[in-house]
Amino acid sequence: MYFIRNISIDIRTAQLTFNQKSKTSRLILAALFASIAAVLQVAGGFLPGVGYFISPFATAPILLCSMLSLPLGAMGYVLTNLLLLILQPSELLVFPFTTGLIGLGIGAAFCFFKKRWIIITTGASFLTIGILILLYVIKFPVLGPSISETFSISTTGGIFLFALIYNWIWVDIGLIIFKKLNTIMAL
Repeated sequence: MYFIRNISIDIRTAQLTFNQKSKTSRLILAALFASIAAVLQVAGGFLPGVGYFISPFATAPILLCSMLSLPLGAMGYVLTNLLLLILQPSELLVFPFTTGLIGLGIGAAFCFFKKRWIIITTGASFLTIGILILLYVIKFPVLGPSISETFSISTTGGIFLFALIYNWIWVDIGLIIFKKLNTIMAL
């Protein structure tokens, strides 16, 4: 019942309200989200140890920006990649294929679908494809040296199962943050 329930209509209302704002304010908000995402992503490099727990939260700004407007979410994604090129180029292998891609994928799913399970599956597909590109095309050991460089169905299935659980958490976090932001903006 939980997974087949429709997502709240608040998102559609917020998208319509957001699109009525001036183009300048929408661009500023997208740039702000992109800069927050870049700062959170580079936390792993600047704060070893604690920063690795902070950097996954770089998904949230891209997700929120994509939930409001998919074109601005894509622009925020590209802008975050450009900021990472300046701040910490080593993160350009991780962010575009994992952290940023999941935010963009879930945000796109929120724009096109209403059922929770479809949104979670879409985001999980984006994340799985991104990780598989890193592992098997670019040959970057994003999961560590224990995962072989040859394609494996069991590895892909494990990655997809992890991505489903991870996306489920991010969909719920995104909805909670979105509702909090709506109540703050309404005041």
